[in-house]
Amino acid sequence: MQKRDIDYLKSKAKVVRQGIVRAIGVNNKGHLGGSMSSADLVTALYFYKMRHSPHDPHNPDRDRFIFSKGHSVLAQYAALAECGYFSAEELPNTKKLGSFLQGHPERDRTPGIEANTGSLGQGLSVGLGIALAGRLDQRDYKVYVILGDAELAEGQIWEAATAAAYYRTSNLVAIVDHNKLQATGKIAEHFDIGHITQKFAAFGWRVIEIDGHDMEAVVDALDAADEDTGQPVAIVAHTVKGKGVSFAENQASFHNGALTPEQYEQALAEIAAG
Repeated sequence: MQKRDIDYLKSKAKVVRQGIVRAIGVNNKGHLGGSMSSADLVTALYFYKMRHSPHDPHNPDRDRFIFSKGHSVLAQYAALAECGYFSAEELPNTKKLGSFLQGHPERDRTPGIEANTGSLGQGLSVGLGIALAGRLDQRDYKVYVILGDAELAEGQIWEAATAAAYYRTSNLVAIVDHNKLQATGKIAEHFDIGHITQKFAAFGWRVIEIDGHDMEAVVDALDAADEDTGQPVAIVAHTVKGKGVSFAENQASFHNGALTPEQYEQALAEIAAG
């Protein structure tokens, strides 16, 4: 855990958002919307909460982070680069042939990645398995899993949620990036999954609901999740798809859209000024 410094974390969130834009580049399709909505959450994990080190990436006591909605991995790439796992100069090579930064996370290819994800609905099961392994190995690490809200339509998530509560997996923290949009529009108009907070609570989880762009609230929630009540913890973070870039905010078209040269420059300028 790093020192609690909200201004510092906000500055790092800007770097992460700029890294997302640079990873997408100009006239290339990229998952801007969900990467931006999760940027503050990813920033708080890497620059405040998690125990990790680019100099010892396989330390058995490190905390683990699984990006279940793997298409938003651009936020993780930007954070990993800023932490020193690899050079930020690699970000513009994302999704290029031969690059170790592809459109979804690959554990054996990219430094700092803990699991391959992208086929939605699987990340919480992976995180649960790692959390249970930590218990068997008598390690005190935490496992953090970021889920998309549309992803919660996948039944495997709720199987994992049931098992996590049954096994009282208190070292597992699920964070829902609740931006309320999926690739084709509003979730409520396509597959309404109901009240997420109540669902996790009904499954036996301790639930914390926050504004996912209020850095102090994010940090407070992560700290609160450290309290061991014998339950897994779900943080439901209300976010804005495309947060930080005015023309992309709350726009499903930027779930996976291309940036014109003008939009690319505007995005970087708005993030810097934000």
